[in-house]
Amino acid sequence: MAKAELLREDGIGILRIDNPPVNAISPELVADLDRSLTEFEEDAGLKALVIECAGRTFVAGGDIAAFEDPQFSAAPYNRVLARIEACDRPVVASLFGTVLGGGLELAMASHFRIAASATRLGLPEITLGLIPGSLGTQRLPRLVGLEIARDMISKGKPLSAFGALAAGLVDMLDDEPGRAARSKAVELAVQGMAPRRTRALTPPDIDNADAVLAGARRAAKAKPWLPALSAVADCLEAAARKSFPDGEAVEKRAFHDLIGTTQSRAMRHLFFAERAAQKIPGLDRETKPRPVEKVGILGVGTMGGGIAMTFANAGFQVTLVETSSEALVRGQALIADAYKATQSRGLMSEEAVMARLGAMNGSTEMSDLADCDIVVEAVFEDMELKLSVARQLGEICKPGAIIATNTSTLNVNRIAAATGRPGDVLGTHFFSPANIMKLLEIVRGADTEPDALATVMLLARKIRKTAVVSGVCYGFIGNRMAEVYMRESEAMQVEGATPAQIDGIIENPKYLGMAMGPSRMLDMAGVDVGARTVIEWIKGGDGPQDPAYRAMCRNLYESGQHGQKTGHGYYRYEGRNPVPSEETAELGRHLAREQGINRRDNIPDEEIFERLLFAMANEAAFILEEGIACRPGDVDIVWTAGYGFPAWRGGPVFMADEIGLEKIVARLDYYAATLGNEHGYWTVSPLLRRLAEKGERLSDWRREA
Repeated sequence: MAKAELLREDGIGILRIDNPPVNAISPELVADLDRSLTEFEEDAGLKALVIECAGRTFVAGGDIAAFEDPQFSAAPYNRVLARIEACDRPVVASLFGTVLGGGLELAMASHFRIAASATRLGLPEITLGLIPGSLGTQRLPRLVGLEIARDMISKGKPLSAFGALAAGLVDMLDDEPGRAARSKAVELAVQGMAPRRTRALTPPDIDNADAVLAGARRAAKAKPWLPALSAVADCLEAAARKSFPDGEAVEKRAFHDLIGTTQSRAMRHLFFAERAAQKIPGLDRETKPRPVEKVGILGVGTMGGGIAMTFANAGFQVTLVETSSEALVRGQALIADAYKATQSRGLMSEEAVMARLGAMNGSTEMSDLADCDIVVEAVFEDMELKLSVARQLGEICKPGAIIATNTSTLNVNRIAAATGRPGDVLGTHFFSPANIMKLLEIVRGADTEPDALATVMLLARKIRKTAVVSGVCYGFIGNRMAEVYMRESEAMQVEGATPAQIDGIIENPKYLGMAMGPSRMLDMAGVDVGARTVIEWIKGGDGPQDPAYRAMCRNLYESGQHGQKTGHGYYRYEGRNPVPSEETAELGRHLAREQGINRRDNIPDEEIFERLLFAMANEAAFILEEGIACRPGDVDIVWTAGYGFPAWRGGPVFMADEIGLEKIVARLDYYAATLGNEHGYWTVSPLLRRLAEKGERLSDWRREA
């Protein structure tokens, strides 16, 4: 079936694209476009051409999978665009939905652009470590100017239709763009005006070119680990200083160079991983989600309040329940303050804030949750409290209502069993602040019904979360790996490294490039939060029965040094600024004496990096072997969406593959031999060792059916 065809209506040609679901550019579509253009060119009776799309959106980009083909070339599509632009009769694009990447490049090759008012237009290739490859870097500056083009291409953020109109990217707004495009095509044909070809234009802010190009160079210099930014600067300079054909050559060379970089491959890996994460074993099109209109939140602290905001922002009615009037008022005040802060930054109108606050009703009676379709329990992270609440919710919630426990580490199966209706129960690990952070780990219990899981997966999309399903274990995917990361960070502090040295290695793009190292991260989250989960884990009998295990974190907690909020944790704080703490350094020396550890004056940077990342990669392999994560990409999505792991690194699994599993296994064996392995901390995952021996990648591993 053709993906594009030429239709004829009242003397004009209608080039209709129909390539569901998002009309993505594919080799087959390009061939159909080429054929349809030939038909139009040969039919002298057609006065003009309208380009439109069937379905819910105009062309929303290219087929990213095509980039994995070593023979991939943008040349065939670029020739089609050149033919459209060179057409001697008017070409009008009818735009709606999302006009992205190759779709916007198609629109810019047209002579006139009409968009519906809800349309969004952009060039998001930078999020894949690339630049536009079909003359987007050359046509966009000629339409909107170098400065706006620089921001759109280097940041990847789309413009609204109104922003695009103001910038000159579209010529007219009409909520019936197809009708308006036909009318405009006839009008232009009757006027007999020469087509306006984008390639012939001069950037409207050419007089400011020096300043704009200098800004692009500064941005590239500030992030040398992102080569696409340097390519953006090169292409913008070509748009400003060179002819269109010369600029085309610059873009072609830059795109070709970028497509094979580790950074782009990493970001494309995440693109596919995020989509694969939506495919859950045991769920299919026949699994019908349960209806959800009303949401209950039990516990309105920082986390519960953020979860409530997330649902209210998505248009749900929310019932807030706390144990006392004082706690409820305090929680509602936190929510109101958060919304006011958003409003003060110009990110939300007063009307929108009032609407969201109006969608929330407060109560101190758990029975008021009885009519909710889903209840998210967000009480304190204590198993006995969670079990008590679970028993009550099992009795109060209506039949078919989903009970979701918001926990970062606790056993969801135990909590589910306590409700007496485990099929309705799953875990929802929101990340703090819940109304901002993208990631949602959905924990599938042993008895969770498929339709309950399908419902929460659908809800995740509605509340704009990146959802990953995890099985039940301590810490699930993310915090289980974070546990070994923190274990080694603290062990090295006892051995003689400083928090600043360790954090510096992790934050250095030469090694990893995280926004925040392990000690700064836990100080910000709260040392008390981290310590209590470890204490609970050990107390339950499942955690390490090693007296030295994370003793630094537990000692800081017991002495009231809870991080930023108390002014002292791994660091001492002057305001929010972390400075070295002699008290923490002395704690490290004390623990070394207590544990019989010989301290070293200088732990090599490479060792710090390896002990943190390689331990995480090893734990990821265990998680995959045990079936806690469905696939390797799920692990990488958790870490890039929830923990600040750089997208250009691709996540801990992808990065481990790039380093080489053979090297990682050898170093894990080395640390087992030199540091000791009494507690199994350095035992290599059988899966990891097997793949290393075969020279295979963990990213490519798939569980057999």
